[in-house]
Amino acid sequence: MADDRPNIILIITDQQRLDTINALGFDYVDTPNLDRLVQEGVTFRNCHVTAPSCASARASLFTGYYPHTTGILKNADTWQHSWVELLNRGGYHCVNVGKMHTFPYDAKCGFHQRYVVENKDRYLEGRYFYDEWDKALRARGLVKQQRELYRKRADYDQCLGAFTWDLPEETHSDNFVGDLAKWWLQNHPARQPLFLQVGFPGPHPPYDPTPRHLKPYLNRDLPLAKLSQDDLDNQPEAFKGMRVHNTEVDHDSVVHQLNPTEEQRLRQRRHYMANVTLIDEKIGELLDTLEETGYLDNSIVVFTSDHGDCLTDHGHSQKWTMYEQVVRVPVIIRAPKRFAGGRVLDGLLQSLDLAPLILDWAGVPVPDTLEGISPAAALDDGEWTGREFVFAEQQRDGNFTTSDFMTMIRSRDWKLVHFLGESYGQLFDLNNDPGEVTDLWNNPAHQAQKDQLLHTMLEWHIASQVKTANWTKAWR
Repeated sequence: MADDRPNIILIITDQQRLDTINALGFDYVDTPNLDRLVQEGVTFRNCHVTAPSCASARASLFTGYYPHTTGILKNADTWQHSWVELLNRGGYHCVNVGKMHTFPYDAKCGFHQRYVVENKDRYLEGRYFYDEWDKALRARGLVKQQRELYRKRADYDQCLGAFTWDLPEETHSDNFVGDLAKWWLQNHPARQPLFLQVGFPGPHPPYDPTPRHLKPYLNRDLPLAKLSQDDLDNQPEAFKGMRVHNTEVDHDSVVHQLNPTEEQRLRQRRHYMANVTLIDEKIGELLDTLEETGYLDNSIVVFTSDHGDCLTDHGHSQKWTMYEQVVRVPVIIRAPKRFAGGRVLDGLLQSLDLAPLILDWAGVPVPDTLEGISPAAALDDGEWTGREFVFAEQQRDGNFTTSDFMTMIRSRDWKLVHFLGESYGQLFDLNNDPGEVTDLWNNPAHQAQKDQLLHTMLEWHIASQVKTANWTKAWR
C-alpha cells in the first residue's frame, strides 16, 4: 500500500537575519521565491534560535533540546545524533545536501545519504576536511577563493569580508548546493516519503555574491542602524573585548573594524543581500524541480536559518551576541493543501519547536523528553499565542573568547542577557527600545524586572534538567 505521508523539505541558510525577505516588509532586498513561500505559507516572524553560533544552534534544532541539554555548546563539540534517526526508522528516506555542521562533519546523523558541503572558508576544526564542493572544484582544476588568497589583497583589512565570487558562477558554494539538490531529485529513483535537508552555506561570510547578483545592489540604498557611542560605551565588558578580538583575528575572512565608515558598512551589507538573492534564485529552482519530479504536491516545505548576523550593527561582527539581528530568524512553512497560506504570526517561537512538528507530520512518536513545543495549532489556524519566554546560550569558544557562558531570556516585552560569574549584564525594554540601545541592567527603576527574569531563567534551567534526565534514550 502506498505511503501517503508528506515529503518534508527543510531548507536552512547560514547566518540569515529576519530583515532579508522582501515580502516581510524589507523592500530593499530582491527575494521573489522566498516571497512566494511567504504568500503561500505561514511565516513566524518571532522565531529565536537557541544559540548565536552554528553547531550548537543546529544541534538544538535537529534534536529538539537546548544546548545545555545536548552538551553541544560550541563548534566542534561532538554531534552525531538527531531526530532524523527517528524519521529513518519510521520509513522516511533521509537525504542531506549541503551544510549541517555535525562533528565530525560526515557523521550520518540518521541520513541515508549525505552530500556534505561545509563552511566556505574553513579554518580551525576540520580545515583539511574536503567536502563535495572541494572535490568538485579540484576536479575542474580550480583553486577555491579562501582566506589565504584574500589576505594577499592590499585592501583585505578594509573589506569587512565582502568580496565577489570571480570563478565560474556555477562553482559558487550556494549555486553548487542548489544544483546538487536539483541533480539528486532529477536522477534518484522516486522514493517517498522523502526527508530532504538542503543546507546553503551562505549568506555566511565571506560575503561573496557573483558579480551578476551584486550588480543590482551596487548603488542601492540600504538602511543602516546608527552606531551610538552610548551603546558602545555601555556594552558589557565581554562584548567590548569581543569587538577588539574580531579586529585581531580574521574569522571567516572578516577583519572587523571598530569604526567602519558608512561606505564600508554599506558595501558589506550590499554583498550580503546580493548573496541572499543568489540563494533565493536557487530556492526557486529547487521548488520548480520538486514540482517537475512529482514531490511538491505532497510536500511540506520549511525554510529557516541557523542564526543571523550583526553586519556591524551595535558595532559587532557576525554573531556571538544576543541582539535581535543575531538570534531572530525567519521560519516559513508551506503546504497549501494542508493549511491556509499568506499568514504572518508574531507569537514567540524557538527553532527547536520545529522538531516535534516535523515528527508529528511524519507520524513518528515524539519523545516525551523533547524540549520543543509544537506550533501545530498555529498552522491549523487555531488558538496559538506562542511561548511566554525564549532562551539562547553561548559558551566560551575560539570566537566568543571573553566570557565563560552567556544566557539570554526574552519575553514579548523584555530581554535579559546574563554572563556567568559577572556583575554586569544586559536588560532591554523592547517596547520602548526595540533597537536594544539603552541597557537598563543597572537602572534602579528596573531591578524588579531584572530579578523576575533572572528567577525565570533559573526555574527554566532546573525544569529542563528534570524533563530531559533520560533524553538520550531516543538514540540508544
